[in-house]
Amino acid sequence: MTGKIAIEEHFVSKEATPYLPPLGVTVAVQKRIDDGLGDVERYRLPEMYKNGIDVQIVSLTADGVQLEPDRDKAVKIAKLANDELAERFLAKYPTRFAGLAAVPLQDPKAAADELQRSIEQLGFKGALANGFSNVEDLDTGEYYDLPKFWPFWERVQELDVPFYLHPRGPLDSQQRIYEGHPELLGPAWAFGVETSTHALRLITSGLFDRFPKLKIIIGHLGEGLVPMMWRVQNRFDYASFGKRLEKPLMQYLKDNFFITTSGNFHTPTLVNVIAEMGIDRILFSVDYPYERTDQAVQWFDNCGLSEEDRQRIGRLNALRLFKL
Repeated sequence: MTGKIAIEEHFVSKEATPYLPPLGVTVAVQKRIDDGLGDVERYRLPEMYKNGIDVQIVSLTADGVQLEPDRDKAVKIAKLANDELAERFLAKYPTRFAGLAAVPLQDPKAAADELQRSIEQLGFKGALANGFSNVEDLDTGEYYDLPKFWPFWERVQELDVPFYLHPRGPLDSQQRIYEGHPELLGPAWAFGVETSTHALRLITSGLFDRFPKLKIIIGHLGEGLVPMMWRVQNRFDYASFGKRLEKPLMQYLKDNFFITTSGNFHTPTLVNVIAEMGIDRILFSVDYPYERTDQAVQWFDNCGLSEEDRQRIGRLNALRLFKL
């Protein structure tokens, strides 16, 4: 399929480079990732041409601004990253790239203001945060279901743009279950646990009753969340600790969430997610440069979808969601 739009594709800004987490990969893979994060013309655009990707929606990679515990520094890093993304990608190649704003959620109002600036002045199409944000020190993280973040969510809803909840690893103090098993940290497992739990916090907090038009994106075919929702609902009904929501939990997932194929190129899982969420809620992604574009595209272009559904996931749903 030609004309694909890939929406979880990353870069690293100059100021955010020190916040890159260790990946534990081979030297060759690390070089490929580093080359991809820092590049536009030499690697990224040729990969797009070769694999039928018309547009990348680019965002600041993990851990990014979320790792900086100082509010003022976080605000500065986010602004500089967004300006760099606009200058290096959007200004030079306006038909090939769009942007998701880095948002310094250490300061919710500043994050809302930076998002609005990025939308209205830089032409960005939404926001992305790399998981929870550190606040004051590296041992303290805050999740975005807390009431202090309501002014930010109100602005997101007013601007009518999507918010991508991207993974990051758990705090060092919360990694005991992974002791002796570093292979389970990062994208192999811990990223999904962290992100799916964060998404459930948003749902069960009542956030979407307060802001029903919010549009949240999660990657990797739902971070393992979709097939577990029946059980979550069943136990929530049994012992919800006095919480009352306007809808079943799965309905919030269907009404307020979109799910991408980033880094999870497995047809049976895709079929399950489509069956639960509906075809209009699924979006093609690669997770460049962490995943190989050719692997993602070879799978997507040949997996058992009708061509109509392939067009919807590969392009049409993104056109509508991001107003491209």
